[in-house]
Amino acid sequence: MVDRPSPDPAGLGRRSFLQLSGLSAATVALGVAAPASADATPRRPVPSGAFALGVASGDPAADGFVLWTKLAPEPLALDGHGGMPPYDVPVRYEVAEDERFRKVVRTGTAIASSELGHAVHPQVRGLRPGREYFYRFRAGSEISPVGRSKTLPTGPAARFSFATASCQAWYHGYFPAYKDLAERAPDAVVFLGDYIYEYGIVAGGNLWKQGVTVGPEHEVEIETLEQYRLRYALFKTDPDLQAAHAAAPWLHTWDDHEVQNNYSANTSYYGIPPEMFPYRRAVAYRAFYENLPLSLDSLPKGPNSQVYRRFDVGRLARLNLLDTRQFRDPVPVDEADRLSETRTIMGPAQEKWLYDGLKRSPATWNLVANGVVVTAVTDDRVEQWDGYPANRRRLISAFEKTSNPVVLTGDIHRAVASELKADFADPSSRTVGVELVCSSIASDGDGAETDNYAKDWLQHPYVKFYNARRGYVHATLTPTEMTSEFVAVPYVEADANAAARTVARFRTPAGSPRLEAL
Repeated sequence: MVDRPSPDPAGLGRRSFLQLSGLSAATVALGVAAPASADATPRRPVPSGAFALGVASGDPAADGFVLWTKLAPEPLALDGHGGMPPYDVPVRYEVAEDERFRKVVRTGTAIASSELGHAVHPQVRGLRPGREYFYRFRAGSEISPVGRSKTLPTGPAARFSFATASCQAWYHGYFPAYKDLAERAPDAVVFLGDYIYEYGIVAGGNLWKQGVTVGPEHEVEIETLEQYRLRYALFKTDPDLQAAHAAAPWLHTWDDHEVQNNYSANTSYYGIPPEMFPYRRAVAYRAFYENLPLSLDSLPKGPNSQVYRRFDVGRLARLNLLDTRQFRDPVPVDEADRLSETRTIMGPAQEKWLYDGLKRSPATWNLVANGVVVTAVTDDRVEQWDGYPANRRRLISAFEKTSNPVVLTGDIHRAVASELKADFADPSSRTVGVELVCSSIASDGDGAETDNYAKDWLQHPYVKFYNARRGYVHATLTPTEMTSEFVAVPYVEADANAAARTVARFRTPAGSPRLEAL
């Protein structure tokens, strides 16, 4: 199930979408599904190694999911086209019930066009609920790696596992946490933002990853569509990231670095004029869609994109995936502004959509996935929900009438488990839900068991765990409880082979949202 309205925050409409994207409706449609009569045999050669960026699936439903691949035999080609010639290529996909493809249940063709960076997003439907499937692509004589995906269950599901991840600065380290995540093969992965970073990568500055170099084309902050495409390609060359994508369907939202650090709606934190910033958003959102397994619903319309959406895991869980960047009010000018009752991090339309969805939810567990921390920490963290206290009160009020709310968050490069209080100013007030904050995959390098920020968090009795290593969260839902595990690796800068370990485990009973250490 996917449920969302269609706001147009920049007010530019369909005409500006066509002007800013350079896409035709036909190009977009063919990238999802070519007509049944389409010839799946390329008329011109397909370069060898075309599937160098791997495969992925995402946005699962009870009857299917979105598949993704991008033809790129030379992923780091400077023009952002991955070494592909400027012509369309038919890409055939197969979906099977077994890894050897003895029982193929769906096939089809999508057209990889130069306009869309030779990415395809076929939307597979007609599958059985709650089932594991395998998929692969063919383009000419080229065959992709095999990916695994799962459809969502219907009815009273007995068990659902998921992982959360965020913040993967490729130049800060390798991705050993993804190696462990891929081996676990959860039912889904929820990515919570900062898939790429827009900063210039400078050796001796912010390039901490040992044994790698980058060319001068990576040393500047990215601004154009070609630069965004190249940055995604650089990050997606990581083999452990590719393995994690191939292991499970992903559900994506963003934070700020997919566009620019700390941006708010149409306000650039670094001084891009308001009349120019929509163009920066337009190319960034376009690259986000091109490079990830997103449904057609998330195709950007110029500088606007529908990223918030809702997924139902039978009656076991409802996952609300939020967008806390595109509609948020800017950084407050003073304390009175921060405390304004009208201040919002989601925008009025998204707030209503979320609260209505929570109120109507038939699920035992109600998950809210977003980019920034809800838990009250300190008032000076205006980028987090601390900068939007009135909006947080409205959210907590909605949680008080919701079955088992769980917030899933990334952003801060630290792993945190906390209980959400009816009134954070009164730690003895009722616990209305829990928040699981995953650390970064690589951002900020190796990290440590603790650091100078720990005291800000652990001064609050509702914070039950803090760790500053890199890693992810793995959680399992049943009708009676949620078990959450914080997985960490000891280093990321030196090589990709750090062994992951579980550094904390918690039980949250259904009907009594709290964190019990295991």
